[in-house]
Amino acid sequence: MEAFLLAYGTEWLNLIVRWLHLITGIAWIGASFYFVWLDNTIRPPKPGSDLANKGVSGELWAVHGGGFYNPQKYLVAPKELPEELHWFKWEAYSTWLSGFAMLFIVYYFNASAMMIDKSVADLSNWQAIGIGLGTLLVGWTVYDLLCRSPLGKRDGLLGIVMFVFIVAVAFVLSKLLSGRAAYIHVGAMMGTMMVGNVLMLIIPGQRKLVEAMKQGKSPDPIHGQKGKQRSVHNNYFTLPVLFIMISNHYAMTYNHAYNWLVLAVIMAAGVSIRHFFNLRHKGITNWAYPAVGVVLLLAVAIAITPKPPAAQAVATGPDAAASQFAKVQSIISQRCATCHAAAPTQPGFATAPAGIRLDTAELIHQNAVKVNMQAVQLKAMPIGNLTQMTEDERAVIGAWFQAGAK
Repeated sequence: MEAFLLAYGTEWLNLIVRWLHLITGIAWIGASFYFVWLDNTIRPPKPGSDLANKGVSGELWAVHGGGFYNPQKYLVAPKELPEELHWFKWEAYSTWLSGFAMLFIVYYFNASAMMIDKSVADLSNWQAIGIGLGTLLVGWTVYDLLCRSPLGKRDGLLGIVMFVFIVAVAFVLSKLLSGRAAYIHVGAMMGTMMVGNVLMLIIPGQRKLVEAMKQGKSPDPIHGQKGKQRSVHNNYFTLPVLFIMISNHYAMTYNHAYNWLVLAVIMAAGVSIRHFFNLRHKGITNWAYPAVGVVLLLAVAIAITPKPPAAQAVATGPDAAASQFAKVQSIISQRCATCHAAAPTQPGFATAPAGIRLDTAELIHQNAVKVNMQAVQLKAMPIGNLTQMTEDERAVIGAWFQAGAK
């Protein structure tokens, strides 16, 4: 009873923190997209105008929500410090903190199921968790050092090097953790880079600008320039990170033999599509970028299409069908229904994952397509192969499905 209550309480904690993560993520990404759009869309005032004399580098008129808005951006800072300033930081911090909490709730508290795949690497729970946490630390350190190096002055080359680094991390993790855990830790690493930019550079730089004005000094424009560079980096990280956030629902990507390469192609598609929008904000429309993104997504979808299992001879007739299904039901009861049941017996699960139950013959037939796809074609279930489903057992399920799942 205590184990059930703990698992049930964990599910509610999972729900609440995941909801919080989604809400704060929307707030952060929305603000990030808006300000990159604003930076690329504002137009300089006429020379000699009041705005130009005030030091305004660009302005924009917009209508939204029944009102008119006139945002203005100063080249460095206004002549006088406003009494009130809004700081965009808690959106980023809250998103990272809730995401980090999700890592513990979903992955670290149940590392044996969510992080370890014995067919990939025979790790202990603590080894898997250590690899996960180490990835976040190493990722931020390498990225920050590269940005501060001479390479940081060459945005294009820096972007290529960072892409190669992230793909290399994905490759290494794919050889140590389960595909699902490898993907989520690549995303968590990139999310850590993003919030690190806010915490370690963007906000401190803004504080230095404000402090200089309070002291009656001219603010150093380098702080704004560095902040904008990291903000643009965050903008390009966003679409790949968003894909990774939802990737756990799509085993055909993270469970592929070349999952790291699949991720690399999808991330490249996201960056290409994001670049199209960034250019469009500046008045440049180049349809080649979204076209490249779509082609990359189509190419990877075709390349990883699961191959149908070879047809097997199956006995026919009512008795044969009943005998075959009895074998299938026995396998599913032993390997799958420990989690996918009204009352799961697998530790860490209080309810059936995704609401899919396989504890009756009717429900097995109802979910036959999903069982075949996840357990036979993708081999994504049982998760982490916790219940040790064998290849022969998968073949039995596959043959039953090919025969019409009778």
